[in-house]
Amino acid sequence: MNKVYESAESALQGLAFDGMTLMSGGFGLCGIPEHLIAALRDSGVKGITVISNNCGVDDFGLGVLLQTRQISKMVSSYVGENGEFERQYLNGELELEFNPQGTLAERIRAGGAGIPAFYTKTGYGTMVAEGKETREFGGEMYVMETGLRADLAIVKAWKGDRLGNLIYRETARNFNPMMATAATACIAEVEELVEPGLLDPNQVHTPGIYVDRIVQGRNYEKRIERRTVRPKEGANGA
Repeated sequence: MNKVYESAESALQGLAFDGMTLMSGGFGLCGIPEHLIAALRDSGVKGITVISNNCGVDDFGLGVLLQTRQISKMVSSYVGENGEFERQYLNGELELEFNPQGTLAERIRAGGAGIPAFYTKTGYGTMVAEGKETREFGGEMYVMETGLRADLAIVKAWKGDRLGNLIYRETARNFNPMMATAATACIAEVEELVEPGLLDPNQVHTPGIYVDRIVQGRNYEKRIERRTVRPKEGANGA
């Protein structure tokens, strides 16, 4: 079975629709499906609920979907690098479901594993627990969180084969693997596309059974969200 599509635009055909729930892999700007996000912008789909660690920056990553007002709700754990996100939220133009980062990761993992809900100590006694079921276990109080599922997951991998087996590289192995398991359909974009049998099975992070379509991306920008460097020796009188 050949799951390869020629472009991000063609890979999205029939899977992207108004009002859908989308999982988008990545952490900050690391390991994000750049080309699939751009193709979603160009598709014009709107009213999207996006489940992602954050929403990129103002002019890159998921931030471009905020600029075009295609996102109606974010389910996130960190939103601190996007001025447009802040503006829309404070003006009541964008709905936000805020999650502790570990809770968000576990909600996605649970959704992929078929677990409808679980209990966690994180957030008990805070705004995070408002309106949620709580329960005592072993003398400690826990908050019930539900698993998350999506209509479509878009993920980014380093290498993949034509059957959809994926390998992520270093920090890009963040939310991508668990999101690939937690959606009705999954599209992966990869930097390198190889023939079946050329990936070491022991190195595969996402088995091809979870991936419906795959596309090879080129000319990745791989922007750095916030560049921090050590001062040069001798600078500032040092």
